[in-house]
Amino acid sequence: MKILLHSPVSTVRRNGNRQTSSEWEKILIDAGHEVRSIGHYEGESADLLVALHAAKSREAVLGYRETNPTGKVILALTGTDIYPEPSEEARDTMARSDVLITLQRKAVEQIPVELQDRAVPVIQAAECLAPKPDLSNHPFSACVVGHLRNVKDPLLAAKASRLLPKDSAMQIHHAGGILEEHYARLVAKEEKENPRYVWLGELSEYDIAKLIAGSRLLILTSLSEGGARVVGEAIAHGTPVLSTRIDGVMGLLGEDYPGFFPVGDADALARLMTHCEFDPEFYEHLRSGALRHADQFHPEREKASLLAAVDLAMQD
Repeated sequence: MKILLHSPVSTVRRNGNRQTSSEWEKILIDAGHEVRSIGHYEGESADLLVALHAAKSREAVLGYRETNPTGKVILALTGTDIYPEPSEEARDTMARSDVLITLQRKAVEQIPVELQDRAVPVIQAAECLAPKPDLSNHPFSACVVGHLRNVKDPLLAAKASRLLPKDSAMQIHHAGGILEEHYARLVAKEEKENPRYVWLGELSEYDIAKLIAGSRLLILTSLSEGGARVVGEAIAHGTPVLSTRIDGVMGLLGEDYPGFFPVGDADALARLMTHCEFDPEFYEHLRSGALRHADQFHPEREKASLLAAVDLAMQD
């Protein structure tokens, strides 16, 4: 079967859509399909279009539907597609699609009721790329992995680190590119004023794996996520997660996971960070609570879910 895989063009090296597109391309090729990855739709013919991002892939979906009236469309929904709620255009793009992929289970609740039977959750896989070092004699450190833009609330962990007890050894290492220019000034100011915070810039996939494996915590501060890939990456490397209480993480770790704090609440995050550093029993409870979800991030599960979505799209 001929498949077009559309992923929006990005200026950063490590982009969630790009990673997802690359991994899905491998899965589909291994399943025997002829796959072409595109950043813009230019009238190509294919049996199936797999498009990432309802808003940024809308023109591709519309063009494909016009050129391939009998073709099928799978649309993968990202965080900005569905949170805080889908736009009118996003709803229309969903309605024009045969199957809607969500990247965590709670995202289905954001899809219009009349389209929810088209939804297939596909949890993004994560594998251990770097060994977990012995951290017993290392200072307690946490990492933030995410590009700097408003929806990520990227400096909240730095703000929380300023509220920690004076005897805390906590260090925050932040990997990510600057996507919104005002953060260049804010990061420089934070590094100058806050000795606990270090910005590492955009790192390679392997260096990010080393950073996560070498940290006691991964901190996710987003206002919303479609399905936070970095959560699986952290768990694959044995690193527990502190996260805002958002669907994009609750849909992966469950609503009773002990590492949640309210969106934008630096005080609550600082309290959790303090518990993790000074209360070994709480830290172990958090770590075991994260690692019990590891199986859902296995590559074979992602493969099976994606191929099931393809089968569903091609049924009619």
